Amino acid sequence: MTTDTFPPLRNDLILRAARGEATERAPVWVMRQAGRYLPEFREVRKDHEFFEVCRTPALATKITLQPIQRYTGLVDASIIFSDILVIPQAMGMEVLMNPGPQFPDPLVTPADVSKLREVVNVQKELGYVFDAITQTRNELKGEVPLIGFCGAPWTLFAYMIEGGGSKTLQKAKTWLFKYPEESKALLLRIADVCVDFLVGQVKAGAQLLQVFDSWAGELSPHDFSIFSYPTLLHISTSVRRRLAAENLHSTPIILFAKGANHALGFLAKNAGYDVLGLDWMIDPAEARRVVGDSVALQGNMDPNVLYGGKDAIEAAVKRMSEGFREGKGGWIANLGHGITPGVDPEDLRWFFECIHKYSHQS
Repeated sequence: MTTDTFPPLRNDLILRAARGEATERAPVWVMRQAGRYLPEFREVRKDHEFFEVCRTPALATKITLQPIQRYTGLVDASIIFSDILVIPQAMGMEVLMNPGPQFPDPLVTPADVSKLREVVNVQKELGYVFDAITQTRNELKGEVPLIGFCGAPWTLFAYMIEGGGSKTLQKAKTWLFKYPEESKALLLRIADVCVDFLVGQVKAGAQLLQVFDSWAGELSPHDFSIFSYPTLLHISTSVRRRLAAENLHSTPIILFAKGANHALGFLAKNAGYDVLGLDWMIDPAEARRVVGDSVALQGNMDPNVLYGGKDAIEAAVKRMSEGFREGKGGWIANLGHGITPGVDPEDLRWFFECIHKYSHQS
């Protein structure tokens, strides 16, 4: 598939920022922007189970478009409605959403890896995501670019072993320390599926990619370098090589390694990503100082500021904008993690409006 197949893009602000170009203002989107804080999303979910929505391209497209339609002219990217846990499903695991993720049969010991599919046919198992991307890209009519994504291997590995969310990740970390070689082998298997999935998303129409390492901050710097970083590098290098081999346009890739601010400088120099996402635990000016001008940055307002009222939101956006303007390099405005379900959609609108007001390059 070629880009000529789709309607021409009318807003390339986020693509330019992702490539490190100076932009007239910061492009803005938020993680989980197609989600439970929107009444129109909750209306769809009344009649459809979560993964049913993910697996039904028409429904995934409808939900992906909801924030674009609600915030027309204010948001600069869409992100396909899906979930990071579709990869464990593709590998043969059952995942439920009640309301958080549950694995009825998690991996307990390395012997359980034999339950996973030896070979994952991503087109067969996850073709519904590709179909949703193609449909969404057409229905966006070029208004904004479409982001595809996957979970990072360490984060997916942890879910597959913990059986759901966890405050300590004791089970997953037991694997790392008790079965280090088996852990590395499983992490690489997951990474290979991630590569196939991301390449497939670009072929289907995704214009940017994001890798979510949501639990990166649960690893010590040493363990991050041993267990997470090698797979993150494998993904970036393999995706770029595969896209080049198929004569597909270079696609910017964002890495959001939440909590791993200790690694920002190293990742900027070595991991091969165009953009590094930031959580709210680092000052933007400090992040820019650490990474230099080699990568663009994305982030990073604390999502809970959205509960603080208009004055708090405006003050936080103004302060964030001033921090990101220090130094050179692209900046994509975002929250420091996903938006939470209780946010008033009008407070998010105000966040977008404040970004438009304060993020202009001086």
